[in-house]
Amino acid sequence: MTASSGAALLGLPPDDRTSSPYTGYTRAHWEAAADGMLEAAWKRATPGGARLDLPGPPSRSGVRSDGLEGYARTFLAAGFRVAGAGGKDPNGLLERYADGLDAGTRTPGRDDAESWPLILDHHVQGQPMVESASVALGLRLTRPWLWDRLTSGVRDRAERWLRGALRHVPAGNNWYLFPYTVAGFLESVGRGDAETARARERALELLEHWYRGDGWYADGDGRAFDHYNGWALHLYPLLDAHLAGDEQESARHGARLREHLKSLSLMFGGDGAPLHFGRSLTYRFAASAGVGLGAVTGHTPLAPGVSRRVVSGSLRYFLDRGAVGGDGLLSLGWHGPHPATLQTYSGPASPYWASKAFVTLLAPAEHPLWASPEEAAPSEGPDRVLSVPAAGFLVQSTRADGIVRLHNHGSDHVRPDEGESAADEDPHYARLAYSTVTGPTSAANPADNHLSVTVGGARSARRRIHPLGCGHGEGWGWAASWHLPVFPTGPSTVPGLRVESVTVARGRHELRVHRVLGAPDGARAELTGWATDPGGPVSSRLRGLHGWEASEDVRAPQGTAFTPWATVPRLAAEVTGTVVLAALASLTADPGAALPDAGSDEVVDRVEVAGDTIEVRWAEDGTRTRIAFGRGTVTVDRD
Repeated sequence: MTASSGAALLGLPPDDRTSSPYTGYTRAHWEAAADGMLEAAWKRATPGGARLDLPGPPSRSGVRSDGLEGYARTFLAAGFRVAGAGGKDPNGLLERYADGLDAGTRTPGRDDAESWPLILDHHVQGQPMVESASVALGLRLTRPWLWDRLTSGVRDRAERWLRGALRHVPAGNNWYLFPYTVAGFLESVGRGDAETARARERALELLEHWYRGDGWYADGDGRAFDHYNGWALHLYPLLDAHLAGDEQESARHGARLREHLKSLSLMFGGDGAPLHFGRSLTYRFAASAGVGLGAVTGHTPLAPGVSRRVVSGSLRYFLDRGAVGGDGLLSLGWHGPHPATLQTYSGPASPYWASKAFVTLLAPAEHPLWASPEEAAPSEGPDRVLSVPAAGFLVQSTRADGIVRLHNHGSDHVRPDEGESAADEDPHYARLAYSTVTGPTSAANPADNHLSVTVGGARSARRRIHPLGCGHGEGWGWAASWHLPVFPTGPSTVPGLRVESVTVARGRHELRVHRVLGAPDGARAELTGWATDPGGPVSSRLRGLHGWEASEDVRAPQGTAFTPWATVPRLAAEVTGTVVLAALASLTADPGAALPDAGSDEVVDRVEVAGDTIEVRWAEDGTRTRIAFGRGTVTVDRD
């Protein structure tokens, strides 16, 4: 990699390829990145420093809330930066944040240039509750050098504002960890009481309820699994215990993070990219926060050099690809600006939740994280296929190109009490697969990695995902699920219509088998593959093996987060009643790879279908994969 304009703008030192042969980044690079980002953001501060009003369209919460967001999220980066340096603050950051705290809490709720908005219920004025956690954590990290030097009046005002988070209703997901974090800070400075204790108890009760196993939490009731695991659901409770020196709680939360990192660490590509799936992707390298926290606390299955490779690789990936604009600010998007990546709650300062990755700076220079030389990331080792039963994931990585793919048979972001409406289909959860080199197409373009049924001219959406199982063996793995097709026009469902989906991964290949049940006369099934730029370095293929009648490439002019224009391979077939369909998909950036073309038998040399059972023979070694659909079940065997 060459030095990027983003790295130059932030004033990063030259690469160190002796200790960091993979990324060139050291602890000094992380410090410089934090300093550069903070300096650029503070150029947009209000005179009193209470708000950082960054340029760009406001979020749905409004400009005043967005300004608080700028203060709070950058304060988090400053907190890690100064605490990691033992209180050294050469850029005078803490004085600025102390002044801002004073100005923002003087008359909270007033409509002026400095006053912070009040913290109310999530459905009324909830965003300040999110930011209260970053304010509290920043204060906790810097207590000896900031909080302990404030006047009693400022401390009292700050506490009154923060307590709004304890007295109002969070959203029903990771938001409960915001009052938890506020309460943890108040208790750490001798201001705890029954109110703080209850906020912490309630969050931990819900965290237990949301834990699904394999180190994965659902983000609230339901089956939403994404990067919020690392940058919220694991980070807040373990960091709280670590800062409190609570060994018992650290061990409990740390054991779960250790388990989580067994799969999460494989979800970063050889180029450092995290998987592009789930919401809030504009937080970018915050996806590595869990890896960094594991290294800092010692609760990790990874060697220090591997952890360092993953976290520094993720930071460099984005700095090398335009995440920082010419003004030194993180943009709303992925590489550069990308509106389709965003949610309505995203505002100009939202990307600064990326500050959570700077938890790595809590490890001092002599810590093994920085003293050990970098080692290869998990995705840079032999080809791997890993199943994550709790989340319904199948993770597939290939060494030749460093690409990681996530086959999604379990995460849907649909609440248990929520109906399934096609209008609410979310490309960041609904697709069959995601990767580190492709993003989903926009809702306005043909959907990539999707099995749809068209009835009466309406094409179905995938909303609630019901896992049917997953597993893996040596060099291969599988995952399966079913969903109820829902339609945007006409009747929302068709009686008896159901789709069952199975993915079998082997090397870079994906066997995709679907059973469509109850298809009415005149129905049409369509399967799409990966969305790529046909002239780019990443290639996508999709070949019918059984049941598919036609193939074509369709266009996605709005592109993805990785390319401004893309094409998507698509297969189609008329279906009636119960039909089994099979296809072979492949995604690669390996220039030496022989991708299967139509009619090729170099990957699969035989396909046999008998009723609801399909058997595929792989050409390379003659092994066979047998998929048997049952009554709401799927079994997958290999010999």
